[in-house]
Parts: sequence; structure tokens; C-alpha cells
Amino acid sequence: MIPAISSTQNATLSQALDACINNKTKPLGSLGRLESLGRQIGLIQQSTQPSLSQPAIIVFAADHGICAENISAFPQSVTWQMVENFLAEGAAINVFARQNGIALHIVDAGVNHDFGPREQLLNRKVAMGSQNFAQQPAMTAEQCRQAIQYGKALAADLPGNVLGFGEMGIGNTTVAAALMHKLTGVPAAQCVGAGTGLSAEGVLHKQQVIEKAAALHAGVTEPLDILAAFGGFEVAMMVGAMLEAASRRMVLLIDGFIVTSALLVAAKLQPSILDYCVFAHRSDESGHAKMLDVLHAQPLLQLDLRLGEGTGAALAYPLLQAAVNFMWQMATFESAKVSGKS
Repeated sequence: MIPAISSTQNATLSQALDACINNKTKPLGSLGRLESLGRQIGLIQQSTQPSLSQPAIIVFAADHGICAENISAFPQSVTWQMVENFLAEGAAINVFARQNGIALHIVDAGVNHDFGPREQLLNRKVAMGSQNFAQQPAMTAEQCRQAIQYGKALAADLPGNVLGFGEMGIGNTTVAAALMHKLTGVPAAQCVGAGTGLSAEGVLHKQQVIEKAAALHAGVTEPLDILAAFGGFEVAMMVGAMLEAASRRMVLLIDGFIVTSALLVAAKLQPSILDYCVFAHRSDESGHAKMLDVLHAQPLLQLDLRLGEGTGAALAYPLLQAAVNFMWQMATFESAKVSGKS
């Protein structure tokens, strides 16, 4: 069920990539993060001439039973309404994906709404939303397994070598904070944030809901069991898609707080997946910075984003293009007949 993921670490290739990067017409290290990003992509693709092809972002949508605990400033109906907005190409992710030539796929992972047959919508609905994890596990073990399998199959069907992840689901910042708390041991108070715009009292209430749920599920310790207890169908599908994409040596473009919570699960299952991850940005959602610290991750951007949808991943993609393009197109000191450092 869990695909094998090889580490990208390769001393010989790493030295070759360093030589390629350092021989470009520039002072050593002067392209900063673009150099480390180009090296990472080269190691993923096992090539000194990495390239990007047919990038895609999958937006997974689902609803959450935890909304019954009044943890969101918006009604649950916004989930299906935003899916309709994605299909009408009116959301921020549509704009940014179109702008950057990224294929966009919208998945109904478990929205509490009947969309009917829709050509643009990938129907992988496991159920009409998860259960309330403050009262019982969010998913059964079989539902969790099914969601992971759906995610794996979706990633396996893609033709390109870059996959970004987005999500939509009212209540899923509470899901992500609960997963973070359970998987990392970080206190719930440091995991929760305003989400869609909660007041200070609302944030405290969300924290208390998570703490009570953590006590209820205190005996749950294995990563997949934690995912089933606290997760959502969109999070479980992202876990499957991430694992499959990394096993196929794709570049994983990681968005914000909820997407990174899925990665926390995937990394518990296969730690080498982190070699394949490019962290698009640091979300303004409280807890994401701490989550990135736990993963020893350095995000490319900090734009105070907290929208989700994969918007940060879409905005970061041009930096991946720049990283591989300078390795292909930039002259060397020898080819440009430019004197090197004395």
C-alpha cells in the first residue's frame, strides 16, 4: 500500500551538480536559493541538466464533521460553493495556475454535496464528509485506505514531473492543527490559528476542541491510525498522491498549512519523501512556521498567504523554472570567455 521511496542523496551526482552550478558566469553562491533548488531538482531527476515538464496542481476538496463543534467562521456550504467556483475558473488558484501554465485538476474527495456528473470534476468521493473527530474517529480504517489509494492513482495518471497540492474544505485548518499536535507533540495552543477568520475567543475554542479530541484518541499512535482518527478525505488523498509522486521521482510542490499536515503523515510513513519536497511558502496561518521548523524546511516565499487552494504552490513555480533554466541556459566562464575569480 505504501510505495517505496528512494533517497535522492548521491555524492557523485551532487559534486557534478555543484561543478555545473559553480562554473556559471557568476560569483560562487550568488544565485542563493536558486542554486540549492536547482541542485535539489537535479538530484531528484538524477541529472545535471534537470528540466520541468507538464506541471500540475491537484486541488482536493472535502467536508469535515468537526464543523459541528463550531470551529469555523464560515458555513460548511462554502466548500461545495468554492468547488463550483473552481469549475467556473473563478478562484485565485485558477488565475495563478493559468498564468503559469500549470494544469489544474479538481477532485471531490468527500464534499457534502451532490454535484452530479461533471466533466471537469474528478469524482473520488469516499463519503459525504468525515465524522466529528471530537466524538469518534473521522474515518474508518477502510475509508482512510480508500482515500490513500485514490490519491496514489491520481498521481500515477499524471504525465509531468512536477506536482503541486491544494485543498478546499471548511474546517480543515482544525484538522491540520490536530494532526500537527498529535504527530509532532507541539502543544495545541501553538498549532491553532484563525483559519478563515476566527476571533481570539474562536481560536481558543478551537484549541480546546483539539485538546479534548486528543485526549479521546490518546491511545492512537500509528501514523495511519492518527490520519484516520483526525484527518479528512482530502488530507488522506494528498498523503497517497504525495507518496506515489515521490516514488515516481516527481518534484513535490508543497503549499501551506493543510498540505504540510498531509506531508507530516507521509513523512512518518516514508521519511525520504522530504528529499522530493519544495516548500512553496510560509503561510500566515499560525502554526505553519512551527510545522516547517519540525520538518527542517526552508520555504521559497513569504507573502502572508493563508488562502489554501494551492495558491502558494502556483506562485512559487516560476522559481523552479528559473532554477532549472539557469543550469541549462546560463553561460560558463569558458564558453563566455569571462575571467574567473583570481
